[in-house]
Amino acid sequence: MSNSLRVLVVEDEIELAAVIVSYFEREGYIVDQALDGPGAVEMARLAPPDLIILDVMLPGFDGIEVCRQVRTFSDAYILMLTARDEEVDKVVGFAVGADDYVVKPFSPRELIARSRAILRRPRTKSNEDDDESLSSVFLFGSITLNSNSRTVMVDKAPVELTRTEFDLLEILIERPKNVFSRRTLLESVWGGEWFGEVHVVDVHIGHLRKKLTDAGASKGLIRTVRGIGYGMGLK
Repeated sequence: MSNSLRVLVVEDEIELAAVIVSYFEREGYIVDQALDGPGAVEMARLAPPDLIILDVMLPGFDGIEVCRQVRTFSDAYILMLTARDEEVDKVVGFAVGADDYVVKPFSPRELIARSRAILRRPRTKSNEDDDESLSSVFLFGSITLNSNSRTVMVDKAPVELTRTEFDLLEILIERPKNVFSRRTLLESVWGGEWFGEVHVVDVHIGHLRKKLTDAGASKGLIRTVRGIGYGMGLK
């Protein structure tokens, strides 16, 4: 599995970064490296990673801001590193889209094990039958979603979504009368063995909503049902 996967290591402590990079390379991963916040965002755009190992404390801007910016264009798994075992750090990290959290000091082997566990849960739903005749097209309000081509349009304008954003919208639009809990959405998109924070769903839904409304869709297209989760709705 690791031979085709790319990891971005974002750590400004040179010696620690070298250790992390060496462990991932020994496991067969393709590894890129960044030493500060702006460099991390640029690298994530230039060479899209499958997994980002992201330190919280960085020059330029911190890992929280890196995570927030990366989540606007990527659904790479993000495993954050911090020297502080504070609940507030975890809450903020998960709130901007982190998938897991490791507190320093840590064993590199533990980091590899946690990374493997994350990467065993691919977000992209498989579509074994690409026959165009079996294509499913869903219409809701001004939105058209084509499951076969994995495209979304608002009116006639295409909307660029990440894999995770597309998969979430597809689940919601296939059954527009249903309300889905965060846990159900996690199990459907992230995989049934997901162990991370359920509110990572909120981050991806937030970006999905913004992209759709920026393209002209109704603001009420995806509704929040308090205490439950999300469903489709028009206002």
